[in-house]
Amino acid sequence: MNVTWVLAWRNLWRHRRRTWLTVAAMVFSNILLIFLVSLQLGSYQMMIDGSLAAFTGHIQIQHRDYHEQQHMYQDVPAVVDLATRVRALPGVEAASARAEAFALASSAERSFGILLTGVQPRFEPAVSTFPGKLREGRYLRDGDEQAIVIGAVLAQNLKVAVGDELTFLGSGRDGSFAAGVATVIGIIDSGLEEVDRSMAQVPLGWFQQVFAMGDAGHAVVVRAPSVDQVQATASALRSQPAPTGELVVLDWETLVPGLRQAIQSDMTSAWFTYGVLVVLVAFGVLNTQLMSVLERTREFGVMLALGMSPGRLARLVGIETLLLAGLGLGLGLVGGGLLSWYLSVAGFIYPGVEEMMERFMLGGRIYPEVSAVSMLIGPAAVFVGAMLAALYPALRLFRLRPVAAMQVA
Repeated sequence: MNVTWVLAWRNLWRHRRRTWLTVAAMVFSNILLIFLVSLQLGSYQMMIDGSLAAFTGHIQIQHRDYHEQQHMYQDVPAVVDLATRVRALPGVEAASARAEAFALASSAERSFGILLTGVQPRFEPAVSTFPGKLREGRYLRDGDEQAIVIGAVLAQNLKVAVGDELTFLGSGRDGSFAAGVATVIGIIDSGLEEVDRSMAQVPLGWFQQVFAMGDAGHAVVVRAPSVDQVQATASALRSQPAPTGELVVLDWETLVPGLRQAIQSDMTSAWFTYGVLVVLVAFGVLNTQLMSVLERTREFGVMLALGMSPGRLARLVGIETLLLAGLGLGLGLVGGGLLSWYLSVAGFIYPGVEEMMERFMLGGRIYPEVSAVSMLIGPAAVFVGAMLAALYPALRLFRLRPVAAMQVA
């Protein structure tokens, strides 16, 4: 067996240039695949963090029917107390209580429909990036009453500025008529036009008074330390005794199903591209090994005439391919791992898109995510493809006839 391995290694270097070109193609493909998969996973992480950090949060505790129907009476009792208890649980980075209602907002000149949200001013910045996107004025503070923060597009549509008053009308939790007058103290420019067109936030306590909510709200928004820990945090929340059996714990995949679908769609198209790259490398290995077998047809004929079985010759070709693929795999793992690790620390910027990414709360730099999946899945596919490509040259040896093979020029 040792002699077979020595022969296979020597046979690889009969044509050094051809061997190195094949190895170089495999190394390049492995480095490219490691980088692209790491970049893809890192981009998904940024998409998830950026989207959820804006408003949704990683997890929400709601009435079991509120996510689908969003009726005022589908509330969370004692929502502030529940948020306080949730913040004390392990695995919870931040939590804030909210209440929501659709209302008609009117200025001196115009009226528009809005989604009015009651928030806890002290805790909302920990679960949402909107408070940090102020264009004018300031954000809500504890003790504020009859104060409102609105989106930039809504402010433009209503023709109001900081210091102006807005009147809003809606329906209370008990079906009563809800009305209030609030002073605009801040204007938020989130970069998302659809959000800025209807967004408005007021202090939760004042919201509860105006909309006859009592101590109830509509959600406790929870932020976990990372996306990877969301399921563990959600499981911990579900294991806690609830104030009522009507409440459910919803993770981000349930709250924002479109985000998961977008990621899956992008992943499918990306894997198709990666598959094409692997097939091209496999054909390169096939060409190299087939040429090697054809060049040694007379040599193989002599070995068959001396009593060597076709199976041992096929095994020799297989070992040559294994060494070739192993060399490409090892060098590719080192090169791809170093490149992805460096960029995961330093990050990099797509020229021309920094402003757009920052505006959409994705940050200016992209950081690839180095993991066992990103390091191994691409090179493993290239390795398997190379080994499969060696089957045809190896199987040809079983049809080889010693006399005919030795007559090949």
